[in-house]
Amino acid sequence: MDTERTSHDILQDKQLFSLLRTQEDIWRVFRVMSEFVEGFETLSKLGPCVTIFGSARTKPHSMYYDLTVEVAREFARSGYGVISGGGPGIMEAANKGAKDAGGASVGINIDLPFEQAANPFIDKDKLITFRHFYVRKVMFLKYAQGFVAMPGGFGTMDELFEALTLIQTKKVMTSPVILMGKDYWAGLVEWLRRRMLEDGNITEKDLSLFVMTDDPKIAVKTVVDFYQSITHTPNF
Repeated sequence: MDTERTSHDILQDKQLFSLLRTQEDIWRVFRVMSEFVEGFETLSKLGPCVTIFGSARTKPHSMYYDLTVEVAREFARSGYGVISGGGPGIMEAANKGAKDAGGASVGINIDLPFEQAANPFIDKDKLITFRHFYVRKVMFLKYAQGFVAMPGGFGTMDELFEALTLIQTKKVMTSPVILMGKDYWAGLVEWLRRRMLEDGNITEKDLSLFVMTDDPKIAVKTVVDFYQSITHTPNF
């Protein structure tokens, strides 16, 4: 049997591959759209909220877990719901604090093969599980009136700098950003000042986009004071 492939055979294979990929991508668009629709329908019903970012690996009753619980409680007592990533660690602490104080407790979960079962402190009608990280990040940002970054890893850094970038470039409304835990964040802030600022990659004004504190009351006051004369609305 002659197994030699002609240029016509190769061209047909390429065309078939392209057709299959196009069809697959079209269906992916519809799956992504369905996630956006579910998120918008659920979260558009919320009142004022803050999003709390942080590590899934933080152990219960460790220092930053307990600090997160207290931060979330303070926000709930001040009339703000709390949005978390829906999983364990800092996310669980955020939902626990909101639940303890009677505030809205929202979980925007992500489907992962590890680390990310939904925590038990989320209001049953306010849990959404997404497949795509980028859809999830839109939901973190669109319906929050403030952002609190607790200690965390790559995911927390991604979420924090996404928020800062969109605020810096005015793609979303300016909202308060709070870094909780001076000991954890001080080195990064110093690097931003010593390298990014000195190299001209950011401006002094950009460094004013966030506040660093250890005090939950200061975190809440930062957000409350910001909205004294501004109406709470979705960010975009």
